[in-house]
Amino acid sequence: MKKVERINIIMRYINNRAHFTISEIMQEFNISRSTAIRDIREIEAMGMPLVAEVGRDGGYFVMNNSVLPTVRFTDNEIKALFIAFMATRNQQLPYLKSRQSLAEKLLGLISENQQDDLVLLNQILLFEGTNPHNPDLLDLSDLPHPMLEALIQLLLTDSYLWITIQEEKELRSYPIYLSHLYREKSLWLIEGFDLEEEKRKIVPVDHLTEIKPYDTKKRISKKKILEKLNRQEEAINLVLELGPKAIAQFKKYHPLKVSLSYTNPYQTTALLKTFINVNNPEELSELTSWLLFLGEDLKVREVPEEVLEGLQGRLRLFCP
Repeated sequence: MKKVERINIIMRYINNRAHFTISEIMQEFNISRSTAIRDIREIEAMGMPLVAEVGRDGGYFVMNNSVLPTVRFTDNEIKALFIAFMATRNQQLPYLKSRQSLAEKLLGLISENQQDDLVLLNQILLFEGTNPHNPDLLDLSDLPHPMLEALIQLLLTDSYLWITIQEEKELRSYPIYLSHLYREKSLWLIEGFDLEEEKRKIVPVDHLTEIKPYDTKKRISKKKILEKLNRQEEAINLVLELGPKAIAQFKKYHPLKVSLSYTNPYQTTALLKTFINVNNPEELSELTSWLLFLGEDLKVREVPEEVLEGLQGRLRLFCP
């Protein structure tokens, strides 16, 4: 580990503790006493307000109500932050009203040479949804639905919500315990447990018209909600192993309310596990077409007989 990286990590380690010793630093970061002492002195010189305690059990603690120093980043860390920030464009993420100021602050933290590198990266790298004729990092064009930020702000304090949604031509309100908020196919979705109908429900954030905390006296415990959900879980009967080409196809379109479980750090292979209702002809037909859409880069570990029969029937249409 490089010195700059080690000192940054030690600073975070120190900042999360009321008290620490040189021996703890030596053991945690596998460094010598002299190196630990030099690192601590350098951190003090950077402005971190450390106070030394003498005696057998002595050590250091961070003074309260003091401004901590700015964390330093390596060249690669700066590039990683910048590329990740670029990749969020046109993703309708929350809090991006401040995207321009965030970008300006990031660029202001680094040297001119580093800024030149980032400007070049911004010209070279294009991500999905980026206009190649105007790949400006500071372009503010991807604000999410206004209800999203309000929803997230409320979820930071409470998961039991009373929501009102637009259903066709009428409004409907009901209580829900929200378990996940996720983005799929360019839409933000709520996954939760409908406390009135007692079943899992998925609601597009775009359909929300009002949200507020649910009456605490009418709530049921999270434990009981999980028990009810577990009883409703269907047995998995479709298991697929996807290669890189099939993963790319999956990202283009997938009718199933599931996500992939990647099986290597490069995300070139993945598993998909879910339940298919073979008694639903419409769902069965859509699944059959989708499996053909995924292409050859696919291995089937488990599949219902009805799905195989559907695939064979589709193939006979092309090879009578």
